[in-house]
Amino acid sequence: MPRTSRPLSGHPVMITGAASGIGRSLAQLLSGKGSPVAIADIDEAGLKETAALLTGPILTRVLDVRDAADQRAFADEVRDWLPAPLAAVFNNAGVAVSSSVLDAVPEDDEWLRQINFDGVVNGTRAFLPILVEQDHGVIVNTSSVFGLLGMPNQSAYCAAKFAVRGFTDALRQELRGTGVSAVNVHPGGIRTNIARNARVHKDPEGRGRTHEQMAAEFEAATLTTPEKTAEIICRGVEHGKSRILVGPDAYLFDILARVAPTRYYSVVALLERLLRTRGTAGAQS
Repeated sequence: MPRTSRPLSGHPVMITGAASGIGRSLAQLLSGKGSPVAIADIDEAGLKETAALLTGPILTRVLDVRDAADQRAFADEVRDWLPAPLAAVFNNAGVAVSSSVLDAVPEDDEWLRQINFDGVVNGTRAFLPILVEQDHGVIVNTSSVFGLLGMPNQSAYCAAKFAVRGFTDALRQELRGTGVSAVNVHPGGIRTNIARNARVHKDPEGRGRTHEQMAAEFEAATLTTPEKTAEIICRGVEHGKSRILVGPDAYLFDILARVAPTRYYSVVALLERLLRTRGTAGAQS
């Protein structure tokens, strides 16, 4: 079926996880293009920093995406604030945990699930009635390349991101024949603070790395900036895509999921080693 274009520039949007990273870059990009932007995050200081970078109409809200009632209250605030129909809802907030299944701390996994999956569900349920009433707009949910392939020491993260993918795919089919659509975003390695803010109790690979060293290795293996990520996401939404892959590593993950669904990790591990070597060499030069 032909894709339907979904213009974002100049139209109101809502973004969670806007205090940093991809969320902040989405807010900056769209505000710079004339969009009124409603931004939310649990990090009040970071949210204020984002707001200071924006140029157009802004609504800010300190929000814990785990709280379904508060998400609904925020949706009511946005509805009252809207200067025009809401074009897009970006359910973007996310966190990370690094642990083997054997050593997993259940409280950490639950914390991640509530933010990465429940937060997406809560945001979708809170804002979907606005879009359905308009018969216009798009729900954009951030999954991950770890929602395409399972990765060692990322069981909780993969489980949540696979769940986001399934939830959003199901929602898309429910919305067939309406003016509302649902999009899955699958970023690869993005240069954000997610690894530094992750919950880590010990090196899951048994190499004795500190949390700082693990975060540095992750950052060395990233291929895409948050600014570039925001551009790719917005372009994909505007072009009517239902699934948006972000970064060359995302395309590799997608191919591996199709052609080697149970034997992909040897290729991924090799790529990680090459990227980390590149990153270390770059830091020393």
